[in-house]
This record gives sequence, C-alpha cells and structure tokens, in this order.
Amino acid sequence: MYRKFIKISLILVYLVIVAGAVVRMTGSGMGCPDWPKCFGYYIPPTEITELQFQADRTYKEGQVIIVDESLMTAETNFTTGSSYNPQNWVKYTKHDYAIFNPWHTWIEYINRLLGALAGLAVLIVAFLSLKYWRQNKKITLFSWLSVFLMGFQGWLGATVVYSVLSPVKITIHMVMALVIVALILYLLHISKAKSQTKIGLKSFRNLTFYAVILTLIQIILGTQVREFVDEQIKIIGYSMPEQWLSEPSVIFYIHRSFSILVLVLNLLIWWQNKKLKLGFTKVNWVLAIIGLEIITGIAMYNFDFPALSQPLHLVIATLLFGVQFYILLEALRAPIRIKSL
Repeated sequence: MYRKFIKISLILVYLVIVAGAVVRMTGSGMGCPDWPKCFGYYIPPTEITELQFQADRTYKEGQVIIVDESLMTAETNFTTGSSYNPQNWVKYTKHDYAIFNPWHTWIEYINRLLGALAGLAVLIVAFLSLKYWRQNKKITLFSWLSVFLMGFQGWLGATVVYSVLSPVKITIHMVMALVIVALILYLLHISKAKSQTKIGLKSFRNLTFYAVILTLIQIILGTQVREFVDEQIKIIGYSMPEQWLSEPSVIFYIHRSFSILVLVLNLLIWWQNKKLKLGFTKVNWVLAIIGLEIITGIAMYNFDFPALSQPLHLVIATLLFGVQFYILLEALRAPIRIKSL
C-alpha cells in the first residue's frame, strides 16, 4: 500500500505540473485572484453575474464581488438589502487585479484541485510510512518531509497569485515542484527491495549527477524564455504567435545552445552504459524523452507554437529530470565495479 500510494502521489504531482503548464500557456494564472479559495468560493463562479452585487442575497464571510473594477470581500455573513452598502464589504488588498474570465478561472481551479488531491495522497503516504519507523526511519521522516514541502508549495502558489505572477516566484514555484518529484522518487527508491542486477561505476555516477544538474539548469532557463514570451504576448497578443520569438532575448539562445550540451552528455551516459553493460535500461528512456523535447522545441520556434506544444515541452522536461534522478539513485545504490572508460 505504501509504494502504491507513492506512485499515485507521483502521478498526481506530474498532473499538477501538466495543469500548471496549461495555466501558464493560457494565461490563466490569475483566474482565481485569491487563495486558497477562488473568488471566496470552494467551487468558483461560472458567470460574471455571480460576482456582481445582487439584492436580497446571502453572502458568507470572505466571498467576493467586483465593484468599480475592485475586489470587495464580505466582512461577515449577511444578507444584502435593496442597494449596495459599502459598510458590509472590505477592499481586497493583496493586489488590485479584478478581472473575471470563466475559462481562466476554471483552468486555474482545476490546477488547484489537482494540487489538493496530490497533497492528500502525500499525506496518506506519510501515515502509511509510520509502519516503517522501526525498520527504516528515513522512510518515515522523508515521507513527512514531503507533506511539509507540499504545504510549502501551496504557500508558494499563494505568493505567486499575491504578486500577480512575479517571474522570480513562478520560477521558484517550478523548482520546488521538481524538488517534490525528486523526494517522492527517493521514497520510491529506498522503499524498494535491494537488487544486484546493476553494476555501479564512479564515472557513470558522476556523469549522471551532472546530467541531472544540467537538466535542472535547462528547465530554469526555459522558464525565463517562457517569461519573455509572456511579455511578448502582452504586447502583441495571442493572435500572432509567429511574432513571439521574432526578436528573442539572449536567454533564448543560451537555452537553445545549452540543449546541445544536455544531449551530448546523455549520449555519453548511454554509450557508457551500453559498452560496459551496466544494466541501467532507463537510460534508453532518457534519449527518447530528449528526442521528444527537441521535437517540441523545434515545433514552437519554427511552426509558431502549435497547440499544446508549450505545456508538452515543459512536462517532457520535468519527466526527463525525474527519470535521470531515478537513474542516479539506482547508480548510487549499485555495487561499484573498479573499471572506467
């Protein structure tokens, strides 16, 4: 049950990453301008009329309406009279964003809903880990650490909203998601029965470690490119994607050139694994994932950002990071053979 729920948690965390990528692609990051609720509701509105003042309606504390392009929150539970009474409302002060778009709202809401489900799954993992306390305390301690990190990630998500999508905070939010993925993979690895089917090699371990670091750097560079694209969209609009990278920033060229280094290093890892018969079959997955990543990158730049190419590019990169990290864990666990290239 423990390992089963770890796998469920991992799938849900990746679904949150997918949803987050769709949020970014569609510009839905402010679809819910408050946190953890959405316009003060557990289930968000679907029409603007639900966020306009209504006479003889009962409002609950914290529920939101839009008045004169400002968010106003109900101070207490009350029922309105025939006209708007400002004494019953207080202006939302976290930011001044007060736009309602039902598509953006529900895309962001689904992202948050998946995050809540992932958090619940991780909490179940933590409770199931208690049975390992005597056998392996690391499993229990790191399982509860994952609960803390999920809560911290939720708080980071709130700061992203309060900052009206600050690029730095978005990047930190993305990196923390990868930290959580790495921790869940670590729990999956240490709870697995030991196997002697693989042979470790110091040079292989080192190369794999460097590959993980390079992929992490590449993802961070990618978020900066994405931020540049977001700024272009604000200027040009969604109707002309061919113009988004017509005059790219230097970060774009660094990101594109850096991908060559990532590919070469992983080809070296694959060649070493095959030549010395180390037994790390997931290395083949890495090359396949990198191939897909290159295809989506080329599609975005040369074919004007086809539908879903942006979220696919990000999600594939996070999958690459996850597989590489798990290979590194396997390499660290495997017995060392005293032999090098």
